[in-house]
Amino acid sequence: MKVKSRHHLRNDEIRAVKESIESLLGVEIDGDAFEGVEFADADYEVVLVDGEPAVLYVEGEPFLTVKGANQFPPTKNVVTVDAGAVSFVSSGADVMRPGITEADESIAAGDLVAIAEENHGKILAIGRALEDGVDLVGDSGKVVESIHHVGDDLFNFSV
Repeated sequence: MKVKSRHHLRNDEIRAVKESIESLLGVEIDGDAFEGVEFADADYEVVLVDGEPAVLYVEGEPFLTVKGANQFPPTKNVVTVDAGAVSFVSSGADVMRPGITEADESIAAGDLVAIAEENHGKILAIGRALEDGVDLVGDSGKVVESIHHVGDDLFNFSV
């Protein structure tokens, strides 16, 4: 990934990111340095928190990256998958309803979600819910579209 620009965020930008993440995910981001990074070869922007890519902007909406969600574990907008789904989700596959063991019922169709594995609670991917949270657990169908996952270019990005 080629960095197009990198700049320190202003205090009002930092406050907006923190408030948005806290509202969406119920977690407070803590760090000393917040930098915005724009890539020449990707459609998204990232916020580095103390040098680590912690926040990803998806269609203008801030959300934690996989690394960010593991550093600052979310309490809301989390979908949990069983052990059988881990290898697929970690490889970037969309999430199918039978692999989901639990989902935050406050999730609305179209919301960004963190996808966690059930044994240790580690975040494997970030995705967009295609159904409401109450409808995510069931027998068949794709219900979460994968956006960013363990091992992709963003996960492996470092400055």
